[in-house]
Amino acid sequence: MVIDVVPDVDDGVSTDAAQDVDPEAVPERVGPPRPGLLAAVLAVILLVSSTALFLGVFAFGLSGLQEQRSQHELYAEFRGLLDPSSPVAPSIGGAIRPGTPVALLSVPAAGLHDVIVVEGTSPGDLLAGPGHLRDTPLPGQVGESVVLGKSATAGGPFRDIDRLRKGDVVTVRTGQGLFRYAVVGHLAPGSRPVSVPSDSGVLVLGTSAVSGDLGITANSLTYVEARLKGTAVPVPRGLPRTVPSAEIPGHWDPGAWPMAAVWLAGLALVSACTWWLWARWGLLRTWIIGAPVLLGSLWGLGNAVLHLVPNVY
Repeated sequence: MVIDVVPDVDDGVSTDAAQDVDPEAVPERVGPPRPGLLAAVLAVILLVSSTALFLGVFAFGLSGLQEQRSQHELYAEFRGLLDPSSPVAPSIGGAIRPGTPVALLSVPAAGLHDVIVVEGTSPGDLLAGPGHLRDTPLPGQVGESVVLGKSATAGGPFRDIDRLRKGDVVTVRTGQGLFRYAVVGHLAPGSRPVSVPSDSGVLVLGTSAVSGDLGITANSLTYVEARLKGTAVPVPRGLPRTVPSAEIPGHWDPGAWPMAAVWLAGLALVSACTWWLWARWGLLRTWIIGAPVLLGSLWGLGNAVLHLVPNVY
């Protein structure tokens, strides 16, 4: 038997060369850049810029959607309280818990229709809608009632009250009935309405003049005065004599700094964890898990920051 021996064909790659794998030839890793000074700086810049962009979108857009949702819930609650069969009556005076719905406001000439007014005028209270200044009587009661609203953020419900003219109608429904007012004019900053008869009432609507910045001063506030048509109802006892500084027109809430710092720290922590997961899980799985958490952190930070903005802005 003759056995043909086929000589080895040199394919240009030796066995030794095939086994000698160049470490630099390993496919590039998938994920964020390797930790380093440049990567850290770029990550911080990205976080700061995206956070600033979101806060702007939240203040002038998303906070308005949040205000609409709050109004929807407050409207249902207030309608339930006005129902004669309700075991709980609407609050009409005394020490009312901030955030409680106390009135239903309509000012057609300013584009306001069935807007719920809550008790309290802090920046947090006004995120839900116009608020009643707690050391003044409720609308419909004897004396000067003050209702404040935002002009730019949280939907800006009072952005058009400066368009009101003498004779425009304002209607307010409270737990004491339906009251109609007629606009008599605009008040100069720092001025007060003329004396109110003992059996009548005045409603003052206030907001900021939206000068393009957040430097709210007494001169950048605008007020509209309306006189009650008919007889006012008595003021129940227990009206607060003063309110915290955060509820004064044009003021912000200094007590919101700690919460804003907590949300900011939480956002930084969530961002770092997302970066870490991206390096191990890849972009898709990290996005599915991390995006809702990041959005929630940004939303909480946006709410906290709006507490640091003047209440009527």
